[in-house]
Amino acid sequence: MADQFLGFDLSTQQLKGIIVGSDLKLIHEAKVDFDADLAYYGIEKGVLTNPDEGEVFAPVAMFLEAVDLVLKRLKIQGADFGKVKGISGAGMQHGTIFWGKKADEELAGLDGESGKSLKEQLGGTDGGAFSHEFSPNWQDASTQAQCDRFDEKLGGKESLAEGTGSSAHHRFSGPQILRFREKYPDAYKNTSRISLVSSFLASVFLGKVAPIDIGDVCGANLWDIKNGRWHEQLLALTAGDSGVEDLKAKLGEVPEDGGKSFGTISQYFVKRYGFSSEAKIVAFTGDNPSTLLALPLRSSDAIVSLGTSTTFLMSTPQYKPDPAYHFLNHPTTAGLYMFMLCYKNGGLAREHIRDAINRLSSSAAPRSWEAFNETATSTPVLGQEDPKNDPARLGLFFPRPEIVPNVKAGTWRFLYKDSTLSPAAPEDKTWPIPRADARAILESQFLSLRLRSQNLVEPQGTLPPQPRRIYLVGGGAANAAIAELAGQVLGGSEGVYKLDIGGNACALGAAYKAAWGVQREGAEKFEDYLEKRWNEEGFVKRIAEGYQKGVFEKYGDALKGFAEVEAQAIREKGEERLEESNAGEKVS
Repeated sequence: MADQFLGFDLSTQQLKGIIVGSDLKLIHEAKVDFDADLAYYGIEKGVLTNPDEGEVFAPVAMFLEAVDLVLKRLKIQGADFGKVKGISGAGMQHGTIFWGKKADEELAGLDGESGKSLKEQLGGTDGGAFSHEFSPNWQDASTQAQCDRFDEKLGGKESLAEGTGSSAHHRFSGPQILRFREKYPDAYKNTSRISLVSSFLASVFLGKVAPIDIGDVCGANLWDIKNGRWHEQLLALTAGDSGVEDLKAKLGEVPEDGGKSFGTISQYFVKRYGFSSEAKIVAFTGDNPSTLLALPLRSSDAIVSLGTSTTFLMSTPQYKPDPAYHFLNHPTTAGLYMFMLCYKNGGLAREHIRDAINRLSSSAAPRSWEAFNETATSTPVLGQEDPKNDPARLGLFFPRPEIVPNVKAGTWRFLYKDSTLSPAAPEDKTWPIPRADARAILESQFLSLRLRSQNLVEPQGTLPPQPRRIYLVGGGAANAAIAELAGQVLGGSEGVYKLDIGGNACALGAAYKAAWGVQREGAEKFEDYLEKRWNEEGFVKRIAEGYQKGVFEKYGDALKGFAEVEAQAIREKGEERLEESNAGEKVS
């Protein structure tokens, strides 16, 4: 009987479940769409909102109901759960679940033969499994006051980022727990354990409250990454009079081994769905870390998600935090970190310029990228027909407020020559609008990625420091012009690749993690395990050149000017506290 492995992805709007074989090939997949299948919770796009306080949250009972429903759908497809040897999962990052005093008792007592569902057995908050019936969602923006206190506690955003991998963010669990304690003091007192969405889902399958994952824990502003422990000062801030030890007990221990089995599956699933009693529960992680596991990403490899927003993920052995981005422990490989950049502006900004260019021609089809692409690729590097005499064009295009850099919406166009910036006037012939914007916006988006990742990449053989490979995902990955400029600006010693694993990246990464956790031999690294079995031909296509000698160096010379453009935008618009509304969206 061939072994199989089950991976889950609990996101804002769906729960997906997939099964892969020992060869990591997909066997079954099913999903529950919360709005379509569970609309009676009163949700919209998977959540409930309280606009007056900026709250965004979801019913925990809905998650429980979705687990039973997705397993039923897998079984209808013919899934044989008795073959499943390992289970892992991904959860949207930063969501928080508050367990009640009887959590472990009720989880351990789940009855798979009674006919009662998980929701019926665990769904109450009357001193039972949960102390609070809702889970704050990553889109929640109710914790500004708490974020300010987190930033101040260690002496500023830079110190907080140095200690925890990120400055304070609305959605992070530390500020969320602090607000929960202050707003619901009795519920906090009645909270026995606190889970992230990932460890909550693991707990349901384990039959007891599961530890938080070593990667996902870094999205809380509570974990001392360098020392591998809870951050005492930040725990003290969060816990208040309840005390640090009480909060430590609520949060639990965090195992360092990302492939650790927490134990075998709850008898509820054995009796109700026919799982083997020996099926192991391997640490569940966050959605972005799980995406990192959907391919054998090596050090200095980068994933660029080109959707409505832009997200950049990279695996690196270097820990160089900054308030503008995020560092997390790698979810499987000790000694590596996950570097993550999140931008609000991505596809929407490109579309604005595409539409402006299309309006120049009566024959251009609406939403066609043909004219934009031709204009972008036919325009010379940095708009310099004569590199010796022409100034470089450097701009920022933010139809939405941006966090990287932290500015309000706006557009900035500058000419850069002899280390000097000068604004480009709208009528300036050196920057014809909108045609010059086509290349400028792509250069701008990739220069921002290069600026912030340049100290993390490594030399590739005899080539200068740059990514080894660049994997493009999301809607923009199909655009040839975007791929071409990604390689020109960012490099990529082995080229630019389109990664096509559909919408299942997180669930696949989770299933692969389960397989590695069960089948690894000794200290076998996740990347080595996956590379032996991964079907690159089925998922990856090389679509553009990476490093181009001379071109890559030109963009390197422009980085100082680009940094000055960002500084000018901050001075003009004023820095304000903004949140990355895209940061909980997975890279898939």
